[in-house]
Amino acid sequence: MHKALCVVSVLFVVLAIPCQDRGRQNRNQRVPRPDELPVLDVAKASARGCELLLSLQEDGRKWTYEGVYSVRGGAPIGYEVGASAITCLALIETPGYSEDVGRQQALERSVGFLLEALQDPLMDASFEQGYDVRGWGHTYALLFLLRLDDLGFVPEGLTDRVATSTTGLIATLEKSAIPEAGGWNYSRRGRGKGAPFMTAPTLQALFHARAKGHAINSTVVEQALAGLERARTASGGYAYSSPDESYSSRSEDELGMMDRRPGSVGRMVVTESTLMMAGRGRLPRLYAAIDAFFTHWDELEVRRQQPRTHIPPYGVAPYFFVYAHYYVAQAIEMLPDEMGKDEYRVRLNRILGSVREDSGGWNDRVFERSENYGTAMAIMALQMKDIPRVPPWPATKR
Repeated sequence: MHKALCVVSVLFVVLAIPCQDRGRQNRNQRVPRPDELPVLDVAKASARGCELLLSLQEDGRKWTYEGVYSVRGGAPIGYEVGASAITCLALIETPGYSEDVGRQQALERSVGFLLEALQDPLMDASFEQGYDVRGWGHTYALLFLLRLDDLGFVPEGLTDRVATSTTGLIATLEKSAIPEAGGWNYSRRGRGKGAPFMTAPTLQALFHARAKGHAINSTVVEQALAGLERARTASGGYAYSSPDESYSSRSEDELGMMDRRPGSVGRMVVTESTLMMAGRGRLPRLYAAIDAFFTHWDELEVRRQQPRTHIPPYGVAPYFFVYAHYYVAQAIEMLPDEMGKDEYRVRLNRILGSVREDSGGWNDRVFERSENYGTAMAIMALQMKDIPRVPPWPATKR
């Protein structure tokens, strides 16, 4: 990649943007108990969310996530691809898509954008040393295209292009995986290590692709799964990046800020769910991860809609907030009914309702432009019981 064509800068907007606290007037006020919060009407909240998403489409064809990272003074194309794919997923997962011409037209335009954007040189399998977010676009574009095909919603005339892009994304993810260390990461220094919060969703996309008949490099998958397992700590949390040696014996006192359990609840639920899908998980660990999410939820909430990314005491970045709610919803659906699944669903519903914006959407960032991502992830979390589970990866002997 020609550096002159891609000037990457990390913009710490805290220098220019005052702390915004749109959702909360007083952080010191008593936090209501879950049973004191109202229960959202999922159908109505999802329908309103879809209306909002349509209104947020940019240039009539895409949605853009905004963070502190920019390329050439604007949002990197990986953020545009990822946000568009996630938003489109929410549009097709919300009931009523087949009768909603507005959603259909918006999605058709966005699919056209995605198919073009995936051919951009900045979306190939290469990686700019240091910080590069194209992998998010690869993962969620693959998840979306697979699901689009599952539901039979591929726009007319685009079947072959969608199929070609799907196989291309699989090849790109396999090529961009971190050799030997396993997994994927947006930040790579030196040899590079996989990041569980990025590796686990990517593995789920590959599991889904295999179930649909696509050839998947099992070595890439097994290395990534091993990386996830090495990241588990003695307390059941997960390190921010997969270490070279197992952290299974490391107590909380032996871990750095980014690796401690209270700040890893988003990683815990997605990683334990993914390991369960691969036959490497344990139901008690999955249950413990879900419980940890609710126990330490305030460590996520205190960083919602705040500037900066990783700060003490646990290094929780605002972008973990809605992400964690989506993946705890997925984890809840993997529990047996007798383990309190219904109660957890209601509890998550109440919490999501408590952080909903006046617009009817959700946003975990100080950037108004990112409301599309937050809203899409939140309404899918609310509807998770009706979204098919990710197909399993065949378990292997270790």
